[in-house]
Amino acid sequence: MTDHAVRDELQQAIDEAFRGRDRVAMREVYSAVSEHVNLPADLLTHLNELPEGDYSRQGIARAINEVITRRGEQDSLGLLDVPAGSESSEPGA
Repeated sequence: MTDHAVRDELQQAIDEAFRGRDRVAMREVYSAVSEHVNLPADLLTHLNELPEGDYSRQGIARAINEVITRRGEQDSLGLLDVPAGSESSEPGA
C-alpha cells in the first residue's frame, strides 16, 4: 500500500468514526482506525500521540496533521483533509 493510499484509508476510517456525529472520543477514532486491516500497525502510533478526549472532525484531522508534520512525513504520507468548521484541535473544545 502506497503512503498516499494509507492516508486515504486513514481518512476513510476517521470519516466512519464521525458518521452522523459532531464529536467523537479518541478511543472511538482509534477503534475505527484499527478495524481497517490495510492500515499498518505503526500508523496507530500517530493516534497514540494525541491526548484522550472528545474531538470534532476538524480537530482530529488538524491534530493528526500536526503529528504527521512533526514526524516529517507530510511529503511522503501527505496530510488529511480538514473539513470546514471548528478551528479547535483540542479535546473537549
